[in-house]
Amino acid sequence: MQQTKQRILLVEDEEHLLEAIKLNLELEGYRVSTATDGKKALKIFKEERFNLVILDVMIPEIDGFQVAETIRLQNTEVPIMFLTAKNSSEDRITGLKKGADDYLVKPFNLEELILRVGILVRRSMKGDELKELNAYTIGDKTIYFNSFELHHADGTVTSLTKKETMLLKLLIERRNEAVSREQILETVWNYDVYPSTRTIDNFILTFRKYFEPDQKHPRYFHSIRGVGYKFTDNPQNS
Repeated sequence: MQQTKQRILLVEDEEHLLEAIKLNLELEGYRVSTATDGKKALKIFKEERFNLVILDVMIPEIDGFQVAETIRLQNTEVPIMFLTAKNSSEDRITGLKKGADDYLVKPFNLEELILRVGILVRRSMKGDELKELNAYTIGDKTIYFNSFELHHADGTVTSLTKKETMLLKLLIERRNEAVSREQILETVWNYDVYPSTRTIDNFILTFRKYFEPDQKHPRYFHSIRGVGYKFTDNPQNS
């Protein structure tokens, strides 16, 4: 199985520029998805996980500022870079207010673009790493991640599989935040694509059996239609 490449969504309506940037990013080892209008960009962003979004401002359907604003409502972590001919200070301020992390004006130096892309992608990769978490309590049960064990209030212990433990850890680290199926499969299974959404669904059902007082009305483990899954908790854990 090949190692997952870092992903970039490139949104640019000038075809020759789009292809030139795409080629150079791919030569740097990135996987690049492209869109030539804002509507398509948002559709692709919803379906896949990215380490960086590069946006032109003046694109058809939905302009880049609106695209960035919509992305920020869905995801507060993915870096966004504007790459645009709009070079006034007002435009730069607008871009940053919409949630951009960087703003590069056309015409640009290719080497500078590649350097800036690398900085932003590395920043996003830090967010993908699972933090050090040794134990976590949900209700009256405690998960011990290092030993792959679930300890119940009555003293009994359930052995967890490695995948169960990794998925629990990911969802808990991102608690109160929707995590996409693609991100789960990449982080836990190291897949780029997967055969069936039932793969994760079955794990979520198992977690509900372990933790939910009422499985039909889950308090902790939620399926977010069209997006992925979310663990909700207001923990007393440290």
